[in-house]
Amino acid sequence: MQTLQECNESKPVPSAHVVQGFYANYGKRALDIFAAAAGLLILAPVFAIVAVSIKLSSPGPVLFRQTRIGRHGRPFNIWKFRSMLKQSLRNDSAITVAGDRRITAIGGLLRRFKLDELPQLWNVFCGDMSLVGPRPEVPIYVAQYTQEQRTVLSVRPGITDPSSLTYRNEEDLLATHGDPENLYRTQILPDKLARSRNYLQNITLYSDLRIILETLSLSFFTKK
Repeated sequence: MQTLQECNESKPVPSAHVVQGFYANYGKRALDIFAAAAGLLILAPVFAIVAVSIKLSSPGPVLFRQTRIGRHGRPFNIWKFRSMLKQSLRNDSAITVAGDRRITAIGGLLRRFKLDELPQLWNVFCGDMSLVGPRPEVPIYVAQYTQEQRTVLSVRPGITDPSSLTYRNEEDLLATHGDPENLYRTQILPDKLARSRNYLQNITLYSDLRIILETLSLSFFTKK
């Protein structure tokens, strides 16, 4: 019986209809390396404060890692600041709803301002991810992608993208539904993938900078 990893790697990744150009082919990666390195350096004090806060608030590791599927269907470990109770990590559900009892007090604050995502700058620096690109999913969801949806695997996944902006309050939306897992699989995820595929049609420096700035604005200056 094939494992999920073998299943994903056995399926070809269709080439996305990405607009070819200097930025898409070279400039994007250069921006990722420069911005990630600068971010890791400048935000080092923030990383330290968050790490101490997590250790003081609940027992367990500071960082949480989870297997996601990246470019060309290859799995990688995505890094986040731990926002849940230690005992919840082993059986962590693929989705989280607002008010989830597994979330710690400091974890709720980190998730509110997307600070739990900051360690992904290391993923970007190492080449597993990009600043902007389709959000990486867990293997169990990727295994169910249609051939068309698998085009999102032709590029590096990102920390943010148009679907992240549209579904910035995803946890609240899931909490209102009787079956959040079904809602995510049948409605939210397909729409996310459609938006991500649209992004692939026109990757430009302008579009990436706009998405990054809008993400920062919504994370820190917009009330829920």
